[in-house]
Amino acid sequence: MGIIVPVLTLVFLLLTTMSHAASKPRVILVGGSAQAWKVPDSPSNTLNHWAENNRFKVGDILVWKYDAKVDSVLQVTKEDYDSCNTEKPLKQFNDGDTKFELDNSGAYFFISGAPNHCAKGQKIQLVVLAERNPGGGGGGSADRGAGDNPKVTPVSPPANTPAPAPAHNAAGGLDVGSGLFLAAFAIGLAMA
Repeated sequence: MGIIVPVLTLVFLLLTTMSHAASKPRVILVGGSAQAWKVPDSPSNTLNHWAENNRFKVGDILVWKYDAKVDSVLQVTKEDYDSCNTEKPLKQFNDGDTKFELDNSGAYFFISGAPNHCAKGQKIQLVVLAERNPGGGGGGSADRGAGDNPKVTPVSPPANTPAPAPAHNAAGGLDVGSGLFLAAFAIGLAMA
């Protein structure tokens, strides 16, 4: 009986830490480096390739670093993304250190505001995963696009774009489900 209390305390702390870490927003440097917001050097090295290999969640904050004297970031509709139309962006940023919170699940489209840069491939589309509903039902917040009914509908990738590869979890596959298994295992050992 004397070992059960410390084990249960450890299990509680483990689950609390995992739950808290999973809810924190991440700050993500677009392209993975400060020099990524530029015309790509080859068609196989675009920001869309980078986006396909990452998982984005509601609350994540994207950061673009660029020279504000010569470039900008425009959030646009899918139609303006496809046609590289810079005339009516949803949002325009030209501060050189743009921060953008992904506040809904679904598709987001960004293009460069510099002349002809979008047409040369300086653009990115990404999809934000829908938030999970702990209860399994459809009781998510409509304002945030949570649950089974996202506010923005994800857009299918173009036919010539390969499906995104699953992203590897930096935590080595350890998630709350693994924590529950470890807790049950620890309790079983303590009772044995």
